[in-house]
Amino acid sequence: MKILVLNCGSSSIKYALYNMDDKSVITSGGIEKIGLPDSFINVKLNGKKTKIDAPVPEHTAGVQLIFKVLTEGEFAVMKDLHELDAVGHRLVHGGEKFSESVLITDQVMKDFSACNDLAPLHNPANIKGVNAVKALLPEIPQVGVFDTAFHQTMPDYAYMYAVPYELYKKYGVRRYGFHGTSHRYVSARVLEYLGIEKAEGTKVITCHIGNGASIAAVKDGKVVDTSMGLTPLEGLIMGTRSGDIDAGAVTFIMDKEGLDTKGISNLLNKQSGLLGVSGGCSDFRDILAAIESGNDQARLAKEMYTYRIKKYIGEYAAAMGGVDIIVFTGGAGENQWEVREGATDGLEFLGVKMSVEKNHACRAVEATISADDSRVKVCVIPTDEELMIATDTLSLVQK
Repeated sequence: MKILVLNCGSSSIKYALYNMDDKSVITSGGIEKIGLPDSFINVKLNGKKTKIDAPVPEHTAGVQLIFKVLTEGEFAVMKDLHELDAVGHRLVHGGEKFSESVLITDQVMKDFSACNDLAPLHNPANIKGVNAVKALLPEIPQVGVFDTAFHQTMPDYAYMYAVPYELYKKYGVRRYGFHGTSHRYVSARVLEYLGIEKAEGTKVITCHIGNGASIAAVKDGKVVDTSMGLTPLEGLIMGTRSGDIDAGAVTFIMDKEGLDTKGISNLLNKQSGLLGVSGGCSDFRDILAAIESGNDQARLAKEMYTYRIKKYIGEYAAAMGGVDIIVFTGGAGENQWEVREGATDGLEFLGVKMSVEKNHACRAVEATISADDSRVKVCVIPTDEELMIATDTLSLVQK
């Protein structure tokens, strides 16, 4: 069975085609700069990556281009689109309506569209992708896999904000959490990796650390708390997002800088985080290079960044009454030993004992990086959200 996974952003579409007989990636790639004159598609096949300039005015044209690349020319991997069995979509914000992946129907799209106010940049783009496939292949099964779904097991005392309850009832103001597909994958995969057969009785903290970053407390295989909130702004310090900040500081800045809601949103989402503190670096690799050149603001950004991760690990160990496993994933979590070192420094009281050698040697591979005698296992598990989407799609289509 061949399943296509699509991740549609406002100006991009990422894709991966899976052979679900052995869960292998046949080909993958992505379209960038949709709607701009210099749009292009990247195609990865047989270990080689090729960039092709192509006009992509909107999402239907983008999906059409992906279909063409899959079936025509030098990168073709199918004779025609009838070889495709289903399409799985990353859908960002399902609100309280969706606690698991679903087969997409008209009613599902209506309910998903009702969540647009909660993710105005992401959900409309996701809808465009679903509609584009429907226009080109109206009979093919489509499945939606939600970023928020895995976090729907949180208890009310963890997801509610201490604001007037009517705001929750009227507008759904609460913590939802994001990166759920990644947290679900790595929390399950680390148990397999460590040879633990059942999730019951386990206390796992999953750290998805990239340009966007979040942490989840996963007890008995279910999320009991997570760091992102109503939007992806809350929680950890990120590449350009502030993470946690006093709401009073927000209104203070708005008053002093003369900012409206759009202006403060732009400041907190796009001008803050590592970028804002360091004065120009949003990528952790650039932060490290700046520190080497003597940039003290970059040093401060690094220490704030890893300290916030460590603080959340401590919080979630308290929330679960302990921790058995800490998992790092995401771009920085998988590749930067400095992030993992800073985030676990001083956690010996929790039972964490790191191996400097193992941590330094690990880069984007499954590995245990804690010492052999550490009570808490610290692991790196590269995430695979696309495989998770493909697996859910297969399961629902087979049903």
